[in-house]
Amino acid sequence: MQSFSVTLRPLSAFATPMKGDTLFGQLCWAIRNRLGEAHLNDCLEGYTQNWPFAVISDAFPQGFLLLPKLPGHWFRPITGADRKAVKKRCWLPVNAISAPLPDWLHHAVDAKTLAGNMCGSDAPSQSKPSTLSEKHPQPHNTINRQSNTTGKDGFAPYSVEQEWFIPGMAWTVYVLLDTQRLNAEDCKQCLQDIGDIGFGRDASIGLGKFSVASFDPMPLPSQASANACLTLAPCAPQGRGFDGKNSFYQLFTRFGRHGDIAVHQAGKPFKNPLLLAQTSAVFATQPPESGFIGQGIGGNGELSKTLKATVHQGYAPVIGIDLDRSDASRDSDSTRF
Repeated sequence: MQSFSVTLRPLSAFATPMKGDTLFGQLCWAIRNRLGEAHLNDCLEGYTQNWPFAVISDAFPQGFLLLPKLPGHWFRPITGADRKAVKKRCWLPVNAISAPLPDWLHHAVDAKTLAGNMCGSDAPSQSKPSTLSEKHPQPHNTINRQSNTTGKDGFAPYSVEQEWFIPGMAWTVYVLLDTQRLNAEDCKQCLQDIGDIGFGRDASIGLGKFSVASFDPMPLPSQASANACLTLAPCAPQGRGFDGKNSFYQLFTRFGRHGDIAVHQAGKPFKNPLLLAQTSAVFATQPPESGFIGQGIGGNGELSKTLKATVHQGYAPVIGIDLDRSDASRDSDSTRF
């Protein structure tokens, strides 16, 4: 598979985080709508047999990745630093990946520093933002579209949280692509279709807009003598034979739902819940030549009763890292993430 670096620029607020598995789902719908259902079926052939046509990462601030989900003792301590301030250092510059892993905490920055850097060194300090985004509740009210009223229950307000990013912010998404099944130009156009229509929740009222600024071939970075994988998207590691003693991750449950026209089919938009490992997990396994780990989920009605062929991206692009596994002996009872 060929690796690409995609630069996206947000054009509106977002109501759904741009996670790799969610973006993959919308890419499938974009392929169907632009290239046809037969083309999508060809792309998805063998998807659950470790033969994905595309594996997509989360969207990261341009030039940065998330620090690995490792216990604190894995990193060299910062002398004299406040513990709470150190915990906020979660953004790792891509150009620091070549440094030894224990030193990564020294290169990492917090969101305030990252936001200030994005505004440029010439901007006055008082005008620099303190965070990458701001979240605000947007009031809504349930409307009966047939009667154009609030319906029998009357006034029924609710709020949806919207996330607004700092002006000029750019994201990087890493895409592993089988160009024999979906070429780069079609993939770029389908991503732009998503940006034009809107990504995620409330796209119909203008949220989730973005532009595709670039789509360039770029190999994923990796450390020399890599013996473990750092994931760039949520993944499903179950049953993959990873070394559990030296693997670290945070679990979360994905309560997925169908998008596009599938929302209206059979009146059942919800999928079966999935247990996934959150982005920036570390798995002690030799980095594969394919550039991804995990598995494809679904098919044959396993994930959805509405659309039995539905699949979910349980794969994740990975960066090869050199993990000193002897560090596990420092704290054998440490919490595993």
